[in-house]
Amino acid sequence: MEPRPTHHHRMFLTCYEDTLGYGWHHVDLFVHDEHGREVNWVHWGVAADGPEAADASIAKVEPDLERTTPWQPGVSAAGVRYWTAEARWRD
Repeated sequence: MEPRPTHHHRMFLTCYEDTLGYGWHHVDLFVHDEHGREVNWVHWGVAADGPEAADASIAKVEPDLERTTPWQPGVSAAGVRYWTAEARWRD
């Protein structure tokens, strides 16, 4: 039997500031393959914008998920502030 290939997926979280006034506060969890292609994605609503609200929601919604890096800020082409952090499932 041949060994199974090893696939290295990257999971990361993104949270946002509702800069455009849509009234939808949320966190995204993205999974990318070893080539940087998106292979899965899920999101859920949170009570407020930004990293603190995201961390609180992760603890409640996905307690087996942990953020492994500090939140890194960014601004999209549309002017939306966001933060991204690496994540993994707890062992």
